[in-house]
This record gives sequence, structure tokens and C-alpha cells, in this order.
Amino acid sequence: MNKHELAAIVAKEAGLTQSQAAHFIDGFTASIRTALKKGNDVTLVGFGTFKVAKRAARMGVNPKTGEKMKIAARKVVKFVPGKDLRQAV
Repeated sequence: MNKHELAAIVAKEAGLTQSQAAHFIDGFTASIRTALKKGNDVTLVGFGTFKVAKRAARMGVNPKTGEKMKIAARKVVKFVPGKDLRQAV
């Protein structure tokens, strides 16, 4: 499912136009992005939690050349599904 398809479903369920639903989705994702940038977790009860985790630096291998290389530490976004979502899937 892509953003356009999601907007169509949200529009139908919420009684909005597709344009309004697309603006809602943009605002929703921007809000999550902003909260994660600040280091906050975003919890949607029953759906799941978005959180920022730190991934340590490590050694990797360039698959093309076989050369060993250092992969820098970085932050990644993790999603932990809620109980309702786990049971639905």
C-alpha cells in the first residue's frame, strides 16, 4: 500500500476528501518525525511504539571488493508492534 492508497482508505473511513486525508497523513508523519528527532518515543496504544535506538559502530565487508570497512555508529528508528496489531496479523 502506498500513500495514495492509504489516503483513499482514510478519506472513506473518516468522511474526508482524498486531499484532506493526504494532508492529515502528511501532518501525522511530520509529527512522528519531529518527536523522534527530539528523542521522544511515539506510542499509539494497540498499534505500536516508534522509538529511536543507537546502533554501535561495527566492521563490515564491501560485497563488491571483499574489503573490510568500518561502519559508523548511527541512530535508527525501531517499531515495536502493540498487542492488538500482533494479534491481527
